[in-house]
Amino acid sequence: MQDSATISTPTQQTRSGPLAGIRIVEFAGIGPGPFASMLLADMGAEVITLTRAGQTPTGAAARGRTLVAVDLKDKAAIAGVLTLLDGADALIEGYRPGVMERLGLGPDVVMARNPKLVYGRMTGWGQSGPLAQAAGHDINYISITGALAAIGPAERPVPPLNLVGDFGGGSLYLVVGLLAALLEAGKSGKGQVVDAAMCDGATSLITMFFDMTAKGVWKESRESNMLDGGAHFYGTYECKDGGFVSLGSIEPQFYALLRQHAGLNDPQFDGQMDKKNWPELKQKLAAVFKTKSRDEWCAIMEGTDICFAPVLTMSEATKHPHMVAREVFITHEGHTQPAPAPRFSRTPSAARAPVTADLAGIAKQWGRS
Repeated sequence: MQDSATISTPTQQTRSGPLAGIRIVEFAGIGPGPFASMLLADMGAEVITLTRAGQTPTGAAARGRTLVAVDLKDKAAIAGVLTLLDGADALIEGYRPGVMERLGLGPDVVMARNPKLVYGRMTGWGQSGPLAQAAGHDINYISITGALAAIGPAERPVPPLNLVGDFGGGSLYLVVGLLAALLEAGKSGKGQVVDAAMCDGATSLITMFFDMTAKGVWKESRESNMLDGGAHFYGTYECKDGGFVSLGSIEPQFYALLRQHAGLNDPQFDGQMDKKNWPELKQKLAAVFKTKSRDEWCAIMEGTDICFAPVLTMSEATKHPHMVAREVFITHEGHTQPAPAPRFSRTPSAARAPVTADLAGIAKQWGRS
């Protein structure tokens, strides 16, 4: 992979991937917007990221992008951005509602010039509603969805990193929305606004659990259900050496293998789905796993149909034989990063080095200057 300092123009990087030929303008931000843009760039889209002078993004936040420094307080720069957007297929912005309008770059202005533009808006609370103008972060956005209350031990909810709000409920829903709108625009010739709110997406992610609650098979108290740590056969266990392993032995045949390999001969384990016994069975199983190290349990269970895996740190994950064999991690810009996903058989994605360019040059390259 070339170092970004050695690349003079964006055209020196050949783009592959199913989105090659799609042009996207990203207004630099934090969290879900940059991650969504990285995914699109990995899949071949040409993503122009408009940054503030002196605030050039690095790492995954810049992967595959063409970085253009722009002063959005300057009227001439705004005119240049509008010209650039004339040649774009999509736009991504993550400001609070109303900011783009005040800059003169709102949907009404931009889409009047480019009717096919798909205008992607990434926020936590959405473009409307009582909280639309309030500050917040991932943990706040998932708090009002029911998701955070369901995650963690019985004593209290715990933050699930930024995976549920920012990236799962934010970035991925933005990408799905943009791709759907681009597909529709190709047929209708008309763009539209995609309002991607993390509180919307995170709520959508827990659809199955709302369904299970409605059917009476899910309790809202944590560690009371099969999938939230309540069951002895679905969860994590500490080993003799302090490492952890995970189990997902839900199906009877997988549970039977767990009992066989762990030596669970106690007849109390016969009642797998008897919830009243789960707390005691968890304690018994915890004592069993404490008798061996994580590596010893891996030697016994990994690769079987028990539904077992060691709980690895990020640094350990890069060395796991399965992850190595599938080349799940790459070295990019001198750092270990997850490789592009998903995989395409004919038009493969690729992680590309960021490049820098000027606004006028990109607009000319796009043929709209």
